[in-house]
Amino acid sequence: GESMIRCHLSRLMGERKMRISDVMRETGLSRTTVTLLYKETALKVDLEALDKLCSLFNCELNQLLEHIPAKSQTMKD
Repeated sequence: GESMIRCHLSRLMGERKMRISDVMRETGLSRTTVTLLYKETALKVDLEALDKLCSLFNCELNQLLEHIPAKSQTMKD
C-alpha cells in the first residue's frame, strides 16, 4: 500500500454530535468542502479550511489530519 493522509473530521463531528450542516454554518465552508473531508475523498485541502476546522473543534492539525506511512497500512489488512 501507499502512504496516505487520513482525515478525522467524521470522528470529530461524531464526538460532538455535529452534522455537515452544523460544520458549514460554524465555519462558512461550502458543503462540497465539508463533505469531501467527511468522506475522506478530498484530494487537496485549503489551508484556510483546515484553520477553520481546527478552530471549530479546538484541536491541533494532527488531530484532524494524520499521515499514515505505507508500512502501517498493510498491518490493518
